[in-house]
Amino acid sequence: MVARDDSPPPKLHKLSVVVPVYNERNTLVEILRRMRAVELPEGVERELIVVDDGSTDGTRDVLQQLGDSTVRVVMHDQNRGKGAALRTGIENANGDYVLVQDADLEYDPEDWPKLLLPVLRGRARVVYGSRFTGERRNMLFLHWVGNRFLSLTTNVLYNTTLSDMETCYKLIDRELFESLGLRADRFDVEPEITAKILKRGIRIYEVPISYTGREVDEGKKITWRDGFAALWTLLKFRFTD
Repeated sequence: MVARDDSPPPKLHKLSVVVPVYNERNTLVEILRRMRAVELPEGVERELIVVDDGSTDGTRDVLQQLGDSTVRVVMHDQNRGKGAALRTGIENANGDYVLVQDADLEYDPEDWPKLLLPVLRGRARVVYGSRFTGERRNMLFLHWVGNRFLSLTTNVLYNTTLSDMETCYKLIDRELFESLGLRADRFDVEPEITAKILKRGIRIYEVPISYTGREVDEGKKITWRDGFAALWTLLKFRFTD
């Protein structure tokens, strides 16, 4: 039995938002506009860190025009995967908490205050935004089944009750994030994060978020193969260090 970690969450004075980007030229300007427009609680600063993961569709040209004092841009010379981009973003973050934000408009930054509230109230070090408890554009059935199956597997293996393990919206105490020692390069970083947090006995707080899902013909990059990788990751970290 894993001992529960009930250590108090650090105060939130600065929020670091990490945006892994790969070939998102068409949505990048809009997501940055939305991120800049979010009204954060009083006393909370923001820093926006965009990690371009070797884009080849003109995204880099857009970023060169958008980078300013409010947006820090970090470039990968070649495509290495979401996990690698996320690690780079965390290495460059200096906020008290790190929030992961995809650049594809599936997740709306207007939901940030919902994620921040449990932290501001001192109730959580880790907050996930659940796509299955809030307003959403319904995803295809097979994607729904895959997501629910992976969340169920997580709950069985790690004795928890998450509704959405694969969510992009993960708000995590930066020092905790850094200490996880993430190794995954691709989308299997999502179950790796969750498994390592739960193995430390840290409870994950969930809040409902809105969701406008894309499909493959609209640019969605995750596939059924990533589902198998996620399942293996959950099993691997449950029974190994």
